[in-house]
Amino acid sequence: MLFLGIDVGTGGTRAVLIDALGKGVASQSTGHAPFRSDFAGWAEQDPEDWWRAAQQSIRAVLAAASCTPSDVAAIGLTGQMHGAVLLDADGKVLRPSLIWCDTRSAPQCDWLHATLGRERVIEQTCNPALPNFTLTKILWVREHEPQVFARIAHVLCPKDYVRFRMSGAYATDVQEASGTLLLDVTQRRWSPEMAEASGVSLDWLPELFESAEICATLDETAAAATGLLAGIPIVAGAGDQGAGAVGMGILKPGSVSATIGTSGVVFAATDQPVRDPLGRLHTFCHAVAGRWHVMGVTQAAGLSLRWFRDVVGAGIQGEQASYEQLMALAAEAPAGSDGVFWAPYLFGERTPHLDPEVRAAFVGLSASHGQKHLARAVLEGVAYSLRDTFTLFAELGIPILNVRLGGGGARSPLWRQIQADVYGRAVEFLAAEEGAAYGAALLAGVGVGAWSNVDTACESSIQIAGQIGPEPAARFEYDQSYQTYRRIYPALVSLRTSR
Repeated sequence: MLFLGIDVGTGGTRAVLIDALGKGVASQSTGHAPFRSDFAGWAEQDPEDWWRAAQQSIRAVLAAASCTPSDVAAIGLTGQMHGAVLLDADGKVLRPSLIWCDTRSAPQCDWLHATLGRERVIEQTCNPALPNFTLTKILWVREHEPQVFARIAHVLCPKDYVRFRMSGAYATDVQEASGTLLLDVTQRRWSPEMAEASGVSLDWLPELFESAEICATLDETAAAATGLLAGIPIVAGAGDQGAGAVGMGILKPGSVSATIGTSGVVFAATDQPVRDPLGRLHTFCHAVAGRWHVMGVTQAAGLSLRWFRDVVGAGIQGEQASYEQLMALAAEAPAGSDGVFWAPYLFGERTPHLDPEVRAAFVGLSASHGQKHLARAVLEGVAYSLRDTFTLFAELGIPILNVRLGGGGARSPLWRQIQADVYGRAVEFLAAEEGAAYGAALLAGVGVGAWSNVDTACESSIQIAGQIGPEPAARFEYDQSYQTYRRIYPALVSLRTSR
């Protein structure tokens, strides 16, 4: 018996098969076309491309596992959060999806706060209006593309569109729905007040489920397209951060993860909704029923390193450096990069600044600096940005008993050590960190009774490979440098407002 997890990410769709012991059997990925960014702050993808990639990844993972379609007992879905997939009454896509890092809707956030009051928005949804959230993207379409808005019959998030193509079901989970700004996060239900105030019909919104609940089955058309059998149960799943937390065992108060993917997230499980009155942290429903989580988000974490590789990290012959080469280069520079800083604001910033307009910068360059300093400064700048969330956790009294690393920041020994030093805490890394797709597969197994609950699934499946602590000298250097880093954002804002 195998469980299939599908992660509809930004750069590609990944399919993972695990067995009834939670052991990974096979994993395959298919890339997406690059997202379009016609203007600063814009980011769009074609939902049909996600479905194409999902089909290819599923067929590839079945082949890699040398299994038969009947071996797959259940499917779980996860993916990039916040994207707005707008469908007509026939389920046809009306326009490219505005994805999570699209920040064009700042004016719509201002309108929503002015209409309802910022405090009321936070009271209803546990979060302020941000350009990243689904609702503000819908409001942008209402204002700028009224002919599209008039035809909307269904609104889905990216992974839920893939589920729709697999089953015909309009469904989502409460963890994903928390990032739409249309959910009453405390009560785990859609908010009529938010919908009415924004002109969104509740009929447009998919049916809500807890993450491990079965919400659909694979239909005949999708079975033929993927090589699976029709009738396989599909659980609701979770957004990438929720499913990733399941895959890392971040389930109970005190457990915290720091994950560096395209974006970066510091995630803490809680047993009740914890609101930041200033809205600097997100409060969402957890993928575990009856629990919540708080998280801070760095918009361009791994994206910063990819940008550096593509734009700055080319050799004299124009050859693109590999990530391994960049890590080796960064290791040649000392902790603190001899005074060079990277402010990772390529797509604005969420935590703690809630500023979609701020832009990235290298600070402190001199003629003595080289590529090694820039490469290390990127790694450090992302870690400083994530430390901002740890600072907020301390301010709000959110407990931290252990910190687990995930994503690309967990696979690099150098970036692991930099994180331990910058956070000033021992960090754990897992024996097999399969990310959100693995968490989705575990949720699928829980949904069909392979494990009695999510806690049991994680306890029996997740293994810690090791722990590393901060190095005293580097920790001292980073504590001093972090204070300088925190002065960079106000300086960048002052430059912007003086134009």
